Amino acid sequence: MAGTAVIASIRAGDANKTIALRADLDALPIEEKTQLDYRSKTKGMMHACGHDGHTTMLLGAAQYLSEHPNFNGIVYFVFQPAEENEGGGRKLVEEGFFKKYPIDAIYGMHNWPGLALGQFAIRSGAVMAAYDVFEITIKGKGGHAAAPHHTIDPIVIAAQLVSAIQTISSRQQNPQEAVVISVTRIHAGDSYNVIPEKAHLSGTVRTLNPLVQDNIIKQLTQMSHSICAAYGATVIIDYQKRYPSTINSEQETQQAMLAAMDLVGSDNIIANCPPSMGSEDFSFLLNETKGCYISIGNGESASLHNPYYDFNDNVLVLGVSYWIRLTQMQLS
Repeated sequence: MAGTAVIASIRAGDANKTIALRADLDALPIEEKTQLDYRSKTKGMMHACGHDGHTTMLLGAAQYLSEHPNFNGIVYFVFQPAEENEGGGRKLVEEGFFKKYPIDAIYGMHNWPGLALGQFAIRSGAVMAAYDVFEITIKGKGGHAAAPHHTIDPIVIAAQLVSAIQTISSRQQNPQEAVVISVTRIHAGDSYNVIPEKAHLSGTVRTLNPLVQDNIIKQLTQMSHSICAAYGATVIIDYQKRYPSTINSEQETQQAMLAAMDLVGSDNIIANCPPSMGSEDFSFLLNETKGCYISIGNGESASLHNPYYDFNDNVLVLGVSYWIRLTQMQLS
């Protein structure tokens, strides 16, 4: 399913209870700069988010549970592609994954640099942000740079709009609601002495609360139209909701916490950890059923999506053990 997803299952006993365990598969378009013996051999591509480690841990759990089926029910192993920006989780849902495989709960896990090796971080509710993108095209009136009064300069308007957009999170939203709006790309003009007709802005919006997400869309649209109209320009806005917020269900979070606690003790569980403003397409799966997404410590390392990132192989045994223990507890 979803192009290159692999879905396997193990049935043990006669119970009909089912859970799914998910690992992501894809790499990133980053040139690896580590000098490790096992660094990427594919130019311009590397596992800068540790998905190769995630896949290895789930494979290890699948091998153990196939050899020691000491549980009662069905466990599905979901190896999902295209987490990085392409929405492989959404593709699974659209292709009827949950209709084909009725699942009571689904669980995910991600390594986390900066979280100590041997620790887990977990929370119920929103654990990662929704991820939206926007494209804004400002159409003014081009002309000679020596006669700006005969033009409607879209670059000046774009500069005003970039500054104004930052006030959406700082002045129009409740400061207790997490919002990050970043303009990440600006393009306008091709010559020193020509004021262009158009300017293009694009960026991302990150939110935890779906109601806040809807407000941002309205505010960004209203602000863009108002500022452009004030200068006599027109504007086209393309706003796309990419990933929803990743929201853990309460009971499944408690179950995941108990499984992790059984392995490392309560002192190594970071409960109610602050949510991340990063995003994760596991959110599409959690929109369809109950479940929990947990972080496992990768120790001190370069951050995710960094050319010097390195997955800590010492995490592997603990990650495999977590999946096994969770399965045994959920399908007892």
